[in-house]
Amino acid sequence: MFQNTSLDPQDFMQRMADDLMDSYDEELELEIDDRHVDANGQRPSVVDSESRRSYFKNLFHLQGELVKLQDWVQQSREKVVIIFEGRDAAGKGGVIKRITQRLNPRVARVAALPAPNDRERTQWYFQRYVAHLPAAGEMVLFDRSWYNRAGVERVMGFCTEDEYEEFFRSVPEFEKMLVRSGIRVIKYWFSITDEEQHLRFLGRIHDPLKQWKLSPMDLQSRVRWEEYTKAKETMLERTHIAEAPWWVVQAVDKKKARLNCIAHLLSQIPYQDVPHASVVLPDRVRHADYFRQPVPETMIVPEIF
Repeated sequence: MFQNTSLDPQDFMQRMADDLMDSYDEELELEIDDRHVDANGQRPSVVDSESRRSYFKNLFHLQGELVKLQDWVQQSREKVVIIFEGRDAAGKGGVIKRITQRLNPRVARVAALPAPNDRERTQWYFQRYVAHLPAAGEMVLFDRSWYNRAGVERVMGFCTEDEYEEFFRSVPEFEKMLVRSGIRVIKYWFSITDEEQHLRFLGRIHDPLKQWKLSPMDLQSRVRWEEYTKAKETMLERTHIAEAPWWVVQAVDKKKARLNCIAHLLSQIPYQDVPHASVVLPDRVRHADYFRQPVPETMIVPEIF
């Protein structure tokens, strides 16, 4: 185990422990980034509480299961589509980050499409989404999806009444076709209250690191809260099909929403442990005539930290 290293066993184990703590710190950075700021733009301190310890314990366990799911998807050559919809600031991005954080981006990738360009507006509505569907052994997480037509496009008047009705005629058949082709389609709606969205928007307004998340469309979603509610209710009623049902995540508590969503996702796919052969690190080949060329000082990034 300690071959080809100048560290003694105790130092080696300490380095391994430090590397593990670095991965935990990465998760802590995400948590700090998610915290609200007060009216003066100050972040509250992160308190090490029992609830936080329980959250991390459960999250790391679920992320370990996600790695097993990823291995199974690769080995069984499954195709999985996971759709995340919900109001602005409902926490979709947060759960997507936690799902993909420890996965291989070549297996589990995120599709977050921008607004369609002039050419795409003339295409069949589903065409640009089809290009992002998974091949065998892949999972695709849609951070918003073709359901834009039932939500923002409907409320903001970006589609006609005929286009809106055609969407509802087409989407059940489209999703049934995906399922018949062997793609698993799992759909989540993240639900928050009026008051919670208001609070999260204020946090973004006062946090310079999050102001980029606020768009004119986001601000309009506050003005048109009731219109979005009606659009959501119609969407769930008309597109909740047996082949691809909707699942509603109660998302006022972000941490619970992430854990509940990930646990539910794992329950929807009959994955199993995939046996792996033991990995043996080969010895590095050394040659007497090899020497490492020095890097010019002008190319070195200054060490200011």
